[in-house]
This record gives sequence, structure tokens and C-alpha cells, in this order.
Amino acid sequence: MDYKTSGVDIEAGYRSVELMKKHIQTTMREEVLTGIGGFSGAFSMEKFKNMEQPTLVSGTDGVGTKLKLAFLLNRHNTVGIDCVAMCVNDIACAGGEPLFFLDYIACGKNTPEKIADIVSGVAEGCRQSGAALIGGETAEMPGFYPVDEYDLAGFAVGVVDAKDLITGASIREGDTLIGIASSGVHSNGFSLVRKVFMMTEENLNTRYECLGTTLGDALITPTKIYVKALKSIKDAGVTVKGCSHITGGGFYENIPRMLPDGVNAVINKNSYEVPAIFKMLKDTGDIEEKIMYNTFNMGIGMVLAVNSEDADRTKAAIEAAGEKAYFLGEVKNGEKGVTLC
Repeated sequence: MDYKTSGVDIEAGYRSVELMKKHIQTTMREEVLTGIGGFSGAFSMEKFKNMEQPTLVSGTDGVGTKLKLAFLLNRHNTVGIDCVAMCVNDIACAGGEPLFFLDYIACGKNTPEKIADIVSGVAEGCRQSGAALIGGETAEMPGFYPVDEYDLAGFAVGVVDAKDLITGASIREGDTLIGIASSGVHSNGFSLVRKVFMMTEENLNTRYECLGTTLGDALITPTKIYVKALKSIKDAGVTVKGCSHITGGGFYENIPRMLPDGVNAVINKNSYEVPAIFKMLKDTGDIEEKIMYNTFNMGIGMVLAVNSEDADRTKAAIEAAGEKAYFLGEVKNGEKGVTLC
């Protein structure tokens, strides 16, 4: 009896590390002090000591049940982008610059090529956000996970000067609300998505004219990473007063998280075109509109609050970073929350 006969293949683990090294290497920053394969990752903060009050910000999250879709499609090179996005977008919401990322993959069977495919997506997400992939863990857990399934989660650390933290405390009546477009469902609400749509190979590979692609392709599209857009706004000299990453809980749960007491975010639902995938979800599942806005991002991945005189400059900076932006509405005095009209 040995470890391999119990279901854990140590040699496969070594092979996975070798295959993923080429992907990890593409994410390196000059501050990284350690190589791949050590027990921990070291990252120098020397570059940031000129900040008045350097402050670390962190985020951790997973991909959730969107992974079930990856299993069905046998497509594993995009969910790593989702994993990184869910963490670094939260850091960007605080005004932070993501510095480094660590991933955790737990699987029923370590298939080196599949693990490397997953990590290639993680590395792509890190490249998009400017974060270094300095560590991670692959845990083979036979009997706990099915042999062809895995879970994926991550953790990111960023830095911001304390004076530049985005807290929402200064949001006032008259401020403009700006939305940055999402790429689709992102990585939230998939427990409901999987109830609405038949998760069969035939249905996922069916092309729908309203989507312009197959259902599977529309759903697996990775989460947008907004780090560059937020940096573009900062470089344009705009102060973002509040920032909300629209994840699970949609508009109703996430937007109030950036608001101080005594103000209400008033959003015009007709200020942008809701993407077809959400209309298809609503109609196929016979889902009430309020539930849609309380579950999904509805085509808006991030909402910002800025001074009204900075609105045009903010929109231009977002678009200069390659993203779509919309004037969603404004802040008014009232009970803390969201009003859709």
C-alpha cells in the first residue's frame, strides 16, 4: 500500500507544477523575490514606501457553481480569469492596485494537463490586472471530489495610500452614478442559471441568434477585470467617491454597500441596453424583474459615484481603457438604498 493506491498521485503533482510554470512566469513583477515552487511567496514593498500611508487591501473569493458549466463544456482555461476577477475587482473598488495573487485548486484526481489549463486562466487574469501569481496549492482529494471535478478559489493583496481609499463616505446628493459594462453573467447567480437552462451538451452548444453565439459560450464568458479602467480614471485626475462591484446580490445588495446613510442611488433602467442573456434568463425562467436585479449584474459590472462635474471625464477615461460606460442616474437624499425607475 502506498499513497498512489489511495488515490493521490504525487508524480502527477510534480508534473502539474512543471506544466504551469510557463504560465506563472508571464505574471511576474519586479517586486517578486521568490521563485516558483517554494513554500511561500515573497513580495517587496520597497517600491511603495514613498506613499504617505501605504495600506494593504485584500480580497478572497471563488468561482462558485459556474465551475459546473466548465465541467460540462470540458473548458477549463477561462474560469481562472473569473477567480482572479472576483478578488482584484474588490481591491480596485477600494482604490487599490492589485500586487499579487494566490490560487487554490482542490480536485478529485490530478490530471496535470487540466490543472495547467486552469492555471493558464489564472495567469491571464493576473496579467489583465497587473498582479503577480506568486503562489498556490493544488490538493488532490480522492473520495471528497468526483474524479473529473474540482474547486477553484483565490486570494489577492493590493496596496493603496490611505488618503486614496474609496470609502463612499463623501457621496452626496447630486453625484452622478456611472456604470461600467459587464461581459455577461460573470461568476454569480449560476445556481439559478443552471435551474433555468437545461445543462445538456445539446442545449449548451445550440446557437441563439439573440445571443450571437452558443448558450455555452455566452455563459462561460469570463468576468471583466476593471483594474485598468479604475486606474485610467485616477490618471485622469478624477476622484471616485464610491465604487460597487456588482456580484451576487445584484444592484439591490451591492450598491448600498458604497452609500453612506441618508442618500439613495436612483438608477434609470433605460439608461443602457440590458444584454440579451439576461432577457433570455428572465423569459425562460419566468423570473420577476426585481429578482433579476437582486441576483444578477444585469449588464453592469461596476457602479461608480463621482461629482457631477467629473462625469464626462470619468466616462471618457473608462472608454479610453477599452470599456463601455453609461450614465445610470444620480444620488438623492433619502433612505439608504437603491431605487430603480
